[in-house]
Amino acid sequence: MRVLVTGGAGFIGSHVVEALTARGHEAVVFDVRDDPGADVRSPVAVGRALAGVDAVCHQAAMVGLGAGFGDAAEYVSRNDLGTAVLLSAMAEAGVRHLVLAGSMVVYGEGRYECPRHGVVRPGPRAVADLDAGRFEPNCPVCGSELTPGLVGEDAPLDPRNVYATTKLAQEHLAAAWARSTGGSAVSLRYHNVYGPRMPRDTPYAGVASFFRSALARGEAPRVYEDGRQRRDFVHVRDVAAANAVALEAGAAPGALTAYNTGSGEPHTVGEMARALAEAHGGPLPVVTGEYRLGDVRHITADSARLRAGLGWKAEIGFAEGMREFARAGLRGA
Repeated sequence: MRVLVTGGAGFIGSHVVEALTARGHEAVVFDVRDDPGADVRSPVAVGRALAGVDAVCHQAAMVGLGAGFGDAAEYVSRNDLGTAVLLSAMAEAGVRHLVLAGSMVVYGEGRYECPRHGVVRPGPRAVADLDAGRFEPNCPVCGSELTPGLVGEDAPLDPRNVYATTKLAQEHLAAAWARSTGGSAVSLRYHNVYGPRMPRDTPYAGVASFFRSALARGEAPRVYEDGRQRRDFVHVRDVAAANAVALEAGAAPGALTAYNTGSGEPHTVGEMARALAEAHGGPLPVVTGEYRLGDVRHITADSARLRAGLGWKAEIGFAEGMREFARAGLRGA
């Protein structure tokens, strides 16, 4: 299979290219890092790249929470306009198979259960609570403490920042394309992906990259809030394998199928920082109590659908992955 990988020179994309090649496919890299003219927002460039292609693995995106709402237009341009241009070109070229780099951020806060009211959906956390160090969301009905759980793909979607909104819009665009063309579309809703070649020292990098960069400078990782935020840290090679499996399996025509893509092994941000610091031999993390508006408290999702439907499972455990990442090279922004 000949697969166009947008963003194929980036962090996740480069691993996807390697996974596809190892499985006997031909990966065609389309990335502005390699060619300034390879902009996914350019109909001419995208149309040219699609020649002879059987499927598209769409990794190109502006990622991360960002540095403020001033980035909104750039996020929408790169993520949503870029996806619309790509899908339009695919419709014209007759390419009918798409795997999209989705994200668990489309859910907003994770799944919570109240002892009195069952499953509830807390709203955005109040600034006054965050300033006072009250980081846990409470039941919106009675104010009781909540127990976080795993989110399924059928949960209501509630993006809480600009990046999350653009990732959900990408899914809607892909679903509309599939209905219109009879194409098959898969969105892999990534959890917190980490591993070799993560970008360093950029506001758009993931938290694992921030901690790894600090350790490389001999500094202690700075952990926001109280460090007890729950996340699912999934290794980039496992994510790349999920892309390859999804491309090979295809999907039902005329619709988009979403799969949570995580390790299934939730950990707190504080645990991740400590594991990374200990493996690196650097300073132990400092819990700062600082916060970022738009961050959610807990988000871990159930990846059983991906395991059952496509036979994929994460192979790299948390401890093993952090030991490798502690010594792995990072890349420039």
